[in-house]
Amino acid sequence: MNETFLKACRGEKTDHVPVWYMRQAGRSQPEYRKLKEKYSLFEITHQPELGAYVTRLPVEQYGVDAAILYKDIMSPLPAIGVDVDIKTGIGPVISNPIRALQDVENLGEIHPEEDVPYVLETIKLLTTEQLDVPLIGFAGAPFTLASYMIEGGPSKNYNKTKAMMYAEPKIWFSLMDKLANMTITYVKSQIKAGAKAIQIFDSWVGALNVQDYRTFIKPTMEKIFSSLRNEGVPLIMFGVGASHLVHEWNDLPLDVVGLDWRLSINEARALGVNKTVQGNLDPAILLAPWPVIEERVKAILDQGMLTPNYIFNLGHGVFPDVNPDTLKRLTSFIHEYSSQK
Repeated sequence: MNETFLKACRGEKTDHVPVWYMRQAGRSQPEYRKLKEKYSLFEITHQPELGAYVTRLPVEQYGVDAAILYKDIMSPLPAIGVDVDIKTGIGPVISNPIRALQDVENLGEIHPEEDVPYVLETIKLLTTEQLDVPLIGFAGAPFTLASYMIEGGPSKNYNKTKAMMYAEPKIWFSLMDKLANMTITYVKSQIKAGAKAIQIFDSWVGALNVQDYRTFIKPTMEKIFSSLRNEGVPLIMFGVGASHLVHEWNDLPLDVVGLDWRLSINEARALGVNKTVQGNLDPAILLAPWPVIEERVKAILDQGMLTPNYIFNLGHGVFPDVNPDTLKRLTSFIHEYSSQK
């Protein structure tokens, strides 16, 4: 197996900078678009052969150093009683939003082998038969999941979520605890099935300031990462627009801090981030001419390679209109440029 990605997670020296791309599976690939004409996201993930196919496509086409399991952060929520549907052009929509303590108490527990066997079967299929690179499993962080569960769908300002956090702390912390326990159980099942690393996506936590993060979120994240610490796989944290929180993440018992494009690697290091960093090309740059892409990527690599604990990635996910050939060319360039340094 190509373990370059795992070595970088552990801060070990590698022959080249490892690279993978968030949302590399799906979206911009014509093979995936053809599948989506027939199946929804949930329908694909419920069929292990299809889920594995979509997951391994970017490894075969781009030559990336890690695969990330094709599924959604919403995947475990139906198991605990959340009525969620992913609507095209909108995103996750929840018909039974959290409004009271009783709503939280009504949520059940996840039993992965019974509730999401298709996720575990997809992992086993990939890791025992199909991949020669590590498979990254993942889960949504409690704040981001709660934001959908309280708002009822995507939000620009998270007013309902913050209102509950400030005005109803008993409900808030009860929900955080419920989601933390679900996340721990769900992630452990992915690791047991064969996932070699785990990324926790707290996509929207950047909406909070540092003090609120410390009060309302960080204890929950401490619980999650502490519970996963002894599972023997690298743990990665990522959020969008959350540069002001990277020093908080650096304090958590995890291995890799993911950066979006708003904070440079040098700036993160200056803030005291001493863990492996992952990132952080603005995905919009992938739509620019190749000379622009190359210039930006070189600048990021030159900063990242100042220490051995660096993984190249985007600052968020691949856009649907990115040319797959660009990602293939980019992967080759990163490997070649970093191996010469």
